Amino acid sequence: MKHNKVGSVMTTDVIRAEYGTPFKEVARLLADHRISGLPVVDEDGKVIGVISETDLLARQAEAPDPYEPKRHFRFPGLTPRSRRQAAKARACTAGRLMTEPPVTVHADETIAEAARTMAQRRVERLPVLDEEDRLVGIVTRRDLLQVFLRPDTELRDEVIEEVLVRTLWLVARGIDVSVAEGVVTLDGRMGRRSETEIAVSMTKQIDGVVAVLDKLTYRLDDSRLEPTGRGPQGVAEDWLRSL
Repeated sequence: MKHNKVGSVMTTDVIRAEYGTPFKEVARLLADHRISGLPVVDEDGKVIGVISETDLLARQAEAPDPYEPKRHFRFPGLTPRSRRQAAKARACTAGRLMTEPPVTVHADETIAEAARTMAQRRVERLPVLDEEDRLVGIVTRRDLLQVFLRPDTELRDEVIEEVLVRTLWLVARGIDVSVAEGVVTLDGRMGRRSETEIAVSMTKQIDGVVAVLDKLTYRLDDSRLEPTGRGPQGVAEDWLRSL
């Protein structure tokens, strides 16, 4: 089963900064292009960090409040995070502003892998790298959500062709596949329980599928049977072991 790759949804015209790019130029780039962050690259085009609006706001946050009573003593931050924030507040270049190491993704990774990285690392964008780790694009949350715009008819065709026919060697007309607003319903009777589990599991992995309604039944519960050979059931057993 094929998965859409990050390279198919990324933006290739990437607004970027270099280590020595001045603070005001970084702010101008974000404002002019209406973006909330950008990567910082070295002379070889490799990503060394990322800058977000939050990094720039650190300077504003550290600015003294003219209405606040003056304090004679100000204790420096003791935690690593507070020290990093203080350094960003004094930064005059992209290299001093940026957050490192950068969280990146490769162009040949799947959209699902990129989405997982975004969720786990709590970032809104990922610089995209080629096989030599050079910057070739950038992908945002909005880009990754494009897979959910796939037509229902296209999703149905993929379930039938990739899951039922090519993987499970089933006659397509034996199982009813319907899709509404990205929700796939599988209905019908299969030979083995393992086949129903694989059908549901693989359908869930298709890019753009929102959910799967499992209405499948089976004639034989093979969950406790010893494998006797290859064939459709052998394929199913391989998939079950990989889950």
